[in-house]
Amino acid sequence: MRHTIYCILCVLATLAVGILAARYVTDSWLLAFFESLQTHVSLFAILLALIAFAFKRHWYALFLTAAGIVLLVHSVLMLQEYAASSLVASAEASGEHFRLLSFNIEDSNFENGPRIADLIIASKADVVEIFEAGPIFSEMDRILKVYPNRIGCGVMTTDCDSLLLSKRPFQTQLMRSLGSLWDNRFILAIIDMDGQPVNFASVHLSKPYFDAFHQIELGLLAPALNDVKGPLILAGDFNASVITPDMRDFLAATGLRHAFPEPATWPIAAGAYGITIDHVFARAPLRLISVKQIRDAMGSNHFGLMTEFSVPRQQ
Repeated sequence: MRHTIYCILCVLATLAVGILAARYVTDSWLLAFFESLQTHVSLFAILLALIAFAFKRHWYALFLTAAGIVLLVHSVLMLQEYAASSLVASAEASGEHFRLLSFNIEDSNFENGPRIADLIIASKADVVEIFEAGPIFSEMDRILKVYPNRIGCGVMTTDCDSLLLSKRPFQTQLMRSLGSLWDNRFILAIIDMDGQPVNFASVHLSKPYFDAFHQIELGLLAPALNDVKGPLILAGDFNASVITPDMRDFLAATGLRHAFPEPATWPIAAGAYGITIDHVFARAPLRLISVKQIRDAMGSNHFGLMTEFSVPRQQ
């Protein structure tokens, strides 16, 4: 019996390690879901291997433990690779502080639309970016009393997925599609933040295991953002962690960086121990001060994020 349990545990650990290790020899969208979970799956493989070793002292269980540790360490290193401490300012940093609320509220979450509208109105955010925004469309009249400027949900598009709200008027505004799977999920607007123009970008990407659409969308997004001049902040539902290969390529190509550690946003049941698939990225001179999880998901399958940032005044 002990040998049988040992074999079962080793098979499961081998499958976990093998799936994760495949990213180092091939780049396939079929692996994308597991690539985002590399830290978690590595820990699971290590636990299985250690339990197997307790049932039978054999070198293969130790080998699986070592392989799991290597994959775990590399995942942590990748989580930090594109985090830039130079972007993160202290609370006493120079320049005025602003707030950005970003939240995928889930398109079927209509029963919580009024609560989410209350959150937006009371948030004191300067700019709000909502994804799958349909549940708050019926609340738009009272939202617009606080945020009179909007893109999405009837403005520049007839659908209500991506929505950008601002207390300040837009200097420029753009809404477009990325690829052929979804329409109008990229928004770019320049807003004057007390004398400093800031580029606000919003994006909602497809799931990475929907063929190669995720990689294609990032391939179209990168050059669009590289054409942007001046301070830039990008928030969105990327449906992938920063450690997936196409996300790493995107960050390398654009020079965008994130705060570390990023708060978990999915799945809701995992709380703080989930993964981050909703991100806030910035490009200097804009500085991220904090990116925090909004702990009440309000019926969504994602946690929202509240970001505080500053933009040093031009001399």
